[in-house]
Amino acid sequence: MSNAPVNSGRRRFLTLSTAVVGGVGAAAVAVPFIKSWNPSAKAKAAGAPVEVDVSKIEEGQLIRVVWQGKPVWVVRRSNQTVEALNDIGEQLRDPESLEPQQPEYITNTYRSIKPELFVAVGICTHLGCSPTYLPDSFGEQVEGVTSGFFCPCHGSKFDMAGRVFKGVPAPLNLVIPPYTYLNDKRILVGADEGEA
Repeated sequence: MSNAPVNSGRRRFLTLSTAVVGGVGAAAVAVPFIKSWNPSAKAKAAGAPVEVDVSKIEEGQLIRVVWQGKPVWVVRRSNQTVEALNDIGEQLRDPESLEPQQPEYITNTYRSIKPELFVAVGICTHLGCSPTYLPDSFGEQVEGVTSGFFCPCHGSKFDMAGRVFKGVPAPLNLVIPPYTYLNDKRILVGADEGEA
């Protein structure tokens, strides 16, 4: 055992150097670890708004797009279909769309910004099946109603505004996503007006 005097300056320097190197090493490990918590570019894109060209959709036609991993329907309704939406209120569970299944600016009979264009998430509000669009044969499901959406899983029925009929398993109207018109030919699904 040596009885040499302790060089406290050197000891302090070594302790401080070790602490600095350890801190830098911890930061070098922590930065990639914390960055890994952020969503990937693919995940960010999956939740990003989707631009849809609505100029070529013909009357009665439904197109599908994917937004946040969900099917979104865009349907061009005829004037006759839009007018018929006012005549079936007594058959619907929530005809005035009082349940918050749509943005506030779409709480109207048509559940849309413009009456002729209907945009909805194509998932039944009962157990998540995807209803079938019946443009001409919905009268077999609901007498006097020519077009609508029928869920084959448990028999839920929705009108051309996505409003659920009484006496079916689905408790709520179809969800209407936020969307805005970029111009007369294009809409942006997933963004409210002002966010576009």
